[in-house]
Amino acid sequence: MTLFRTFLAASLVAAPALAEPEVTLRFQHFVNPNSANPANFMQPWADAIEEQSGGRIEVQLHPQMALGGAAPEMYDLIADGVVDGGWVIPAYQAGRFPEAEALELPFMTPKSAEAASVAAWEFTQAHLMDDFADVHVIAAHMHGPGLIHVDGPAPEMADDLRGLRLRGPSRASILLLEKLGAEPVGMPVPAFPEALAKGVLDGGVITWEQARALKLDELTESHTDVAGDRAFYNLYFLWAMNKDVYEGLPDDLRAVIDANSGAMASAWAGRAHDIGDAEGRDAMIASGNEIAVLSADATADLKATGEAVVAAWIAEAEGKGLDGAGLVADARAAMEAAE
Repeated sequence: MTLFRTFLAASLVAAPALAEPEVTLRFQHFVNPNSANPANFMQPWADAIEEQSGGRIEVQLHPQMALGGAAPEMYDLIADGVVDGGWVIPAYQAGRFPEAEALELPFMTPKSAEAASVAAWEFTQAHLMDDFADVHVIAAHMHGPGLIHVDGPAPEMADDLRGLRLRGPSRASILLLEKLGAEPVGMPVPAFPEALAKGVLDGGVITWEQARALKLDELTESHTDVAGDRAFYNLYFLWAMNKDVYEGLPDDLRAVIDANSGAMASAWAGRAHDIGDAEGRDAMIASGNEIAVLSADATADLKATGEAVVAAWIAEAEGKGLDGAGLVADARAAMEAAE
């Protein structure tokens, strides 16, 4: 017993102790802390920052907008210093960041969120950093493939979506749903379950991983993917910090943030969604809901409609003085290179 106590005491003395935090960073997001990105990216990222800084940086994660505000306000909450950092969906402010919409156009991304996120980072570096000059961008990423979730039988063809009231998260997804004859409703993710429960919606588009987090196994009856290796739709995200807070860090602590930023962090965030999608799909299967994949012919019809949406978006972008065709070409090239 004496030898054990001696060994234990020696071990405790030898164990490296983390320093008292010199900096506390408050990061906020708008989803359940157990959902895919917080569990598989945000928390491990925060842990890495704390460990690599020797405990001099403490990262606090505040889920479900616990520090106040609404999900569409996240960019400004970070830019204005209300929070030190957090998760941003630029599309929640429709029309404010038009060049970013190129990444969200129909059938743009591969079904691997990790690959799509690597491409998203490259595209961001090439085209979007001036748009996001008010914040310090740590990572830019995509989620996994968007699916069609309906409180009813799975659609078998494009016409089956006609007249359905479907939630869409972005202007690009709403343009697509509208072109397909649905009645799209723009809505951030936190409002989606309540709208379904109240019968305001017939369904919506979202990922496998969020289907589980939002209890869509209870609120909808069917979950439908498209055929092939391209996603029906996707959504673009930023993981970002207040610029003054980032620039005010000592050089060695800023280097810790930098070491966990960029392409590696973007891929990490995308990989978190791939993990969550696999778990979410398994959960939907276990629930007994209908799991469907559109036929190749039905998917081809959707792709044709998607191309019409892309053409209209290019024309609109060029009417605003943007190189719409060039943005689409560069986004597609980045996605193909990342696969």
